Amino acid sequence: MGHLQTVKNMVERGDDCSDVLIQLAAVRSALNSTGKIILKDHIAHCLVDAVETGDMKTVEQLNQAIDQFMR
Repeated sequence: MGHLQTVKNMVERGDDCSDVLIQLAAVRSALNSTGKIILKDHIAHCLVDAVETGDMKTVEQLNQAIDQFMR
């Protein structure tokens, strides 16, 4: 069972709010860690290729994705 499903079940059962918040923090941490991995990979591969070929569209798309991710 995934973290989000666990949180949903906790809310439906009426579990303690503190416990729900702790689980939400775990979900947020997992998402942030995954985002960092994806961003590092994208920079190392796609962005390097884009800069070498002058593909500014890829650079702009990354900037937009970062803006969305950081909200």
